[in-house]
Amino acid sequence: MFSNIGWSEMVILLVAALVILGPERLPGAVRWTTRSLRQVRDYASGATTQLKQELGPEFDDLRKPLAELNELRGMSPRAVVTKHLLGGDDSVFKEIDGAVGDLRNGTQMPAHPMLKPQKPLERNETPPIDNDAT
Repeated sequence: MFSNIGWSEMVILLVAALVILGPERLPGAVRWTTRSLRQVRDYASGATTQLKQELGPEFDDLRKPLAELNELRGMSPRAVVTKHLLGGDDSVFKEIDGAVGDLRNGTQMPAHPMLKPQKPLERNETPPIDNDAT
């Protein structure tokens, strides 16, 4: 329930509660809080049990799409493409990663030839015209 609160935050909350409530009222406040949390948890589990009883086998049909949605929520774009478009075969991505890694390391030449740099135009010089492109 409090998985995202660390020990340092718990200590700060405890010190703040001690300062605000004082040592006399703090034990009563802790008892009230734990009793309230337990009651809320009991209400939630009771509602789930009641829903299961009322819906019967339809409850599992309701949970199935929710479980699939929860599974999709945790997927990355790469995992979605691998699962749905490539049928789980991620060898294409491994080949791409290998090729990109080789290019980054400079161990493999690119497939297209590198153009030699052209000198900049002089002042009032007209640029060359490509008749095929116009």
